Amino acid sequence: MNIGERIRELREGAGFTQNKLADWAGVSQTHLRRVERGEADITVGHLRLICDALQISLKDFFNINDDAEDLAAAIAHLSPKQRQLLLSFLKSL
Repeated sequence: MNIGERIRELREGAGFTQNKLADWAGVSQTHLRRVERGEADITVGHLRLICDALQISLKDFFNINDDAEDLAAAIAHLSPKQRQLLLSFLKSL
């Protein structure tokens, strides 16, 4: 599962439309749609805003119940800078 798929899964689970989540998170609905489709990357800052709107932590966002290969695949889709930021964040926990 990639980042966009995870956002969609959590958004739908919370009963949010893309417009509602974008509004609550303070991000562009167009950008959110593109991230969910895998057409655009997302910064850790925007991901944190989305998690705040969904009332979950970044740690919970990455707590995927699938096996470790899916998590590794999700991390592989991050840009080098996003991976560095994620690593810094995880070390801070």
